[in-house]
Amino acid sequence: VNLRTVTSWVGIARLFAVVLSCIAFSLVASTKEVWDPYGTWCMFTWCFCFAVTLLVLVLELLELYPKLPLSWDDFTSAFSMLAALMVFTTSVVFPSTFISSPCNNSKCARQAVATTASCLCFLAYAFEVGLTRAKPGDISSFLSTVPGLLKVFETYVACLIFSLLDISMPATSDSKAGLQWCVAVYSICFIITLLIIIFTIGRCLAYMSCPLEKVLVGYNALALVMYITATVLWPLYSFRGISRPNPCGRGCWWDKHLGVTFLTIFNLIAYLVDLVYSTRMVFI
Repeated sequence: VNLRTVTSWVGIARLFAVVLSCIAFSLVASTKEVWDPYGTWCMFTWCFCFAVTLLVLVLELLELYPKLPLSWDDFTSAFSMLAALMVFTTSVVFPSTFISSPCNNSKCARQAVATTASCLCFLAYAFEVGLTRAKPGDISSFLSTVPGLLKVFETYVACLIFSLLDISMPATSDSKAGLQWCVAVYSICFIITLLIIIFTIGRCLAYMSCPLEKVLVGYNALALVMYITATVLWPLYSFRGISRPNPCGRGCWWDKHLGVTFLTIFNLIAYLVDLVYSTRMVFI
């Protein structure tokens, strides 16, 4: 038994994440009124992060992780980044969807406490990401470097984009072609980036004979160019000649496409920073 697993700063952060995620999903489950798509997503996030973080703690406590056929440091770095992003999204979605004003009953109080626990859980995962991030010059674990963490961010943002795509909007044939190109950009970059993460965790990249670091720089440059086109074409073909519906309630295609526009910009910035850091790591 390796007690340092739960006494180090990383271990303490994971313990806090386990406790806080458990508090969040327990309080929300006690209200019994969250079983719509948004509530299901929030419950899945808290339960998933709780289960995986607890599994990580147990495997490190019993020192069983070296027996697994994967790069443990890459896996834990990727998961902590993913968990931070998921819990952050949930901490925004849940209160905006389920907490109404005025908050003057026990159900609302439990939801407010669950939201607070979720925010603190995000801070715990963010603290873990900061502790495990590779220092300058240390590339022993790719997914703990800035480009590696950005790969996780890019993949997660692409998943959010897919969740907001809506085919119910009115569109001409020209608009459909432009939007289809944007969806192709999101899909291609998502698949390639996800494969990079999976191959890194599975220690498969070492078996490739090509100069992998330079290939990744080339891919980042290509993905950046593709996202530039999507950043221009998506709002152009989504909103050109089409006014915002009135009323535009919850689940309105206009709001979803506006969300896709901002998420596309976020991923564009992420790929730009990824390219800059990757170029510095490889050539400088």
